[in-house]
Amino acid sequence: MANTSARMLRLLSLLQTHRYWPGGELADRLNVSERTLRRDVDRLRELGYPVDANRGVAGGYQLQTGATMPPLLLDDEEAVAIAVGLRTAAGGAVAGIEETSVRALTKVIQVMPPRLRRRVDALRAYTVPAVMGGGPTVDSLALTVIAQACRDDERLRFEYTARDGDRTTRLVEPHRLVSLGRRWYLVAWDVERHGWRTFRVDRLVGAESTGARFRPRELPGGDAGAFVRDSITSMPTQYQVVVVVRAAVADVERVVSPLGGVVEAVDDWSCRLLMNADGMEWPVLVLAALGADFEVVQPAEFRDYVRATGERFARAGSGGAEGGNAGTAAS
Repeated sequence: MANTSARMLRLLSLLQTHRYWPGGELADRLNVSERTLRRDVDRLRELGYPVDANRGVAGGYQLQTGATMPPLLLDDEEAVAIAVGLRTAAGGAVAGIEETSVRALTKVIQVMPPRLRRRVDALRAYTVPAVMGGGPTVDSLALTVIAQACRDDERLRFEYTARDGDRTTRLVEPHRLVSLGRRWYLVAWDVERHGWRTFRVDRLVGAESTGARFRPRELPGGDAGAFVRDSITSMPTQYQVVVVVRAAVADVERVVSPLGGVVEAVDDWSCRLLMNADGMEWPVLVLAALGADFEVVQPAEFRDYVRATGERFARAGSGGAEGGNAGTAAS
């Protein structure tokens, strides 16, 4: 007979994969008496697993929905499927759960045996995500390495490419991962530059923990998300776009705040929106997503770009531009 712990794990696995188990059949599967089975079921209940029991000749056991989330047992296929799904969610396939997905993925990957990790890595390497409108692709394995270092207070080393293309090696004390505007950012203390920095995760490669522990520092303001937004808005860019939107502040902030824009109230039904950008495309997409009237304050180049874009859409709405490309279809 297997020892008690191993037998209980086997019992839990069977209960999770079968809607209802007759008591005799379940005892036979475990090679124990029905009395021993009852004791093991009681132990599972003490651990928080809601196991229902029916008495009598036709009695049996069934795992029910509980009030809390107890640990789960997964077979190899289930573990791989969960890891792949969490990696997809971490990349932004479902808005709003990116950071939660990274935390869960970190726990799953940490306890996976190497053979399963290789399967997950193979699936990642040979599949292409088809998420519309996303930001740059981020290696979910790098996200888990960074998340673990944040959790364990371990210094990280990686290669980083700045906006101007300059590539450097960084040694940092990681604080938090932040998902903002379908991009991932690392907030960390730069050991060699002696200051807090924000790093775009899609621009760093070779992230690895050094194993060196550190005492966490206090982040200015205490809010990693706000720190990233402030870093983005204060970053020198080619254009500072300012528009007045005919909508309430709360409605505009709901769309814009996750993307890094700054909203200031003008009155109850209008607000001023500021966006720093290196091109015109992104601000136009943000304004289109708002679905509200607006007036461009600055710069003049953006006003011209909006006018040209509007004329292009107006032509499309009235029948489209004439020419040979209008009837081209994808094969």
